[in-house]
This record gives sequence, C-alpha cells and structure tokens, in this order.
Amino acid sequence: MIIDVCMGWLPENFFKDEPLVNTFIRSIPRAYGEDVKLTPVPGREMKQIVISKPKGYENLNVSEMITDSKGHLAVMDEAKVDKAVLRVACWQEWLDLETCQRINNEMAKSVGKHPDRFLGLATVPPWGDKECDYELDRCIKELGLHGVVCAAHYGTLYLDAEEFKPYFKKLNELGVPVCIHHTPLPVAYGSIYEYANLRRYYGRCIDQMTCICRVLFSGLLDKFPNLRLIHTLLGGGFFAYTSNLVPRKSEVKEEVDRFDMVADKIKGYLDRNIYFDMSPTSWTAAQIKCAIEELGADHILFGGHYPVRREWLLKGPEYLRSLDIGEKAKRLILGENAMRLFKIKA
Repeated sequence: MIIDVCMGWLPENFFKDEPLVNTFIRSIPRAYGEDVKLTPVPGREMKQIVISKPKGYENLNVSEMITDSKGHLAVMDEAKVDKAVLRVACWQEWLDLETCQRINNEMAKSVGKHPDRFLGLATVPPWGDKECDYELDRCIKELGLHGVVCAAHYGTLYLDAEEFKPYFKKLNELGVPVCIHHTPLPVAYGSIYEYANLRRYYGRCIDQMTCICRVLFSGLLDKFPNLRLIHTLLGGGFFAYTSNLVPRKSEVKEEVDRFDMVADKIKGYLDRNIYFDMSPTSWTAAQIKCAIEELGADHILFGGHYPVRREWLLKGPEYLRSLDIGEKAKRLILGENAMRLFKIKA
C-alpha cells in the first residue's frame, strides 16, 4: 500500500463561499508584515489566494486546485497512490476556533465521501483551553479524523513555548499523530526574503529545523512521551545535522567543553517521538540514503505535497522504487510507517 501523508486540502466550495474566503483572508495578520489578496491564476480560469511576507514577496499561492477532490483522486490514481492524508496547509497558524470547527466538519465530509482513499487531519488552535480541548476530542472521537496538523510556529512562538503545554498535554492523552507543517517563513527571515528560492524553500527548511531542535532540547518530550511528531521537508534536512547537534563526549581531554552532553537523551527522543515526511520528493538519491542512515527508514514517510507541484506526487513513488535502498526501506517509507502511525488497516 502506498500512502501520501502530505496532501493539501480545502473544502470543495471554498472559493465559491465568499464569507468563508473573507474569513480566511481576514485571519492573516496584515498589521504584522503579511499581505494577502485574492487574484486570478495567470493564464488559467481559476482563482488563487496569494500571501506575501513582506508585502510584494510571495510566499504562498493557494489555488482552486486544492479544493478539487476529483483532481486529487485522478493524480493519486495516475501515481498509483492508494491513500492520502489531507491537511489544511499553513493556514492553521492563523485560524480561530470557530473557523477551525467549520473546516473540521468539512474535512470529515470530504473523507466520508471517499473513506477508502482519504484520511483527514484536524486543525485546532494550540491554546489548550477548554473549548480547544473539546474540539480535539470531537475531531478524533466523533468526526473520526486520524490526527492533527499544526504549524511549526505561531506568530513568534515555536512549539516548545510554555503557552502550548496544555495543547500538547491533550494530544499526549489522545495519542494521535501530530503533523508539523512548515510555515511560509521562519520567525527570523530578514536575510532570506529577497530571493524567491531562499524564501519559498530554504525558509521553510530553517523553520522546520528550528522547530525540531527547540522541541528536542526543551524537555517537552519528557513531559509528553506519547507525542508522535511528523515533520515535513525531512525536518528541513535534519539528517545532515544529527551528529553535529548532539556530539558525543570527546575521547580526548578538552580544556573547555562547549556542548551539552545530551546525545543519549536526544537519540531517545528521535527514536520514540520524531518522524519525517519527505515531501517534497525532490531529494537526491544521496540525500535520501543519508536520511535513511541517520534517521532510520522506519522514521521516514512518503509525502507528495500535492498540489504545490504535480510532478512530486506523480513521480515520487516511482523515484523511490528506483533507488538502491533495499526493498524493506521502500515498503516502510511508501506505506508501512504511515499504516503504523495512523493505524490504517490493510
């Protein structure tokens, strides 16, 4: 079974529902540097919402393609992908509880129309008050959603912030996967926003790396050991830094030791709590082999990131199968890890 754990979604009637579109647009905090507008897609008869930060530097384009369930299924069929995990992408950083409740209802309806092909993730503000906790319960226990999606940061707060402890306490109790979606830019973005590829890709990598590392070093995972956090973009290339971030004790005498000797503790978190979705599938063979060696094939999941780029989903499974990584690793990444984490029956 091939499972895509990172497929973008919005309700099918989203762009036709002017009040809902306006609710999403109003949620963007334009007073703090973001800019948002509803425009036509150049050369296409469809609309898109374009989010910029700072104004004039596009970071996120959300077109009507993201609302087309038939289009999602057609691409999945062409790629021979059996199931996809649907998520609201990036907006969870800004949405209020009332909007999330409506979106979660629509997510459950979309999944209900194609339960053999789609699984859904809940979107809930991460403030951990009584109403937010109730919505988490409702999404998992009543709507039948399979997990939660949250942003790598909210405003200037990364996920290790004290404000989010009640939210993670509830998720720890529920025991469902938490997909950490990258935000359009990291909190500190002043030196990368001027160049499109740095802004649109490298910025997201910085954000995921920062999020993972702050959680690892914060003690959050001691408090909430049942959390299973799945990060996009292979954690921003986290596999390249594992040994550097947690150096082992020196085998020779050092006059000054500049690092915290926490390698065993961090390795425990990585083994137990942290997983990586490989969307987009533009990693080279050498990078994927390195990721498997450093993180373990049992901690990596396939993600196509559709509809950001159609090729990533269409060519992703075929590309993975072509690599010299062993048949077991291919099975784990393409589906078995997702089946285990999301409790999917064959």
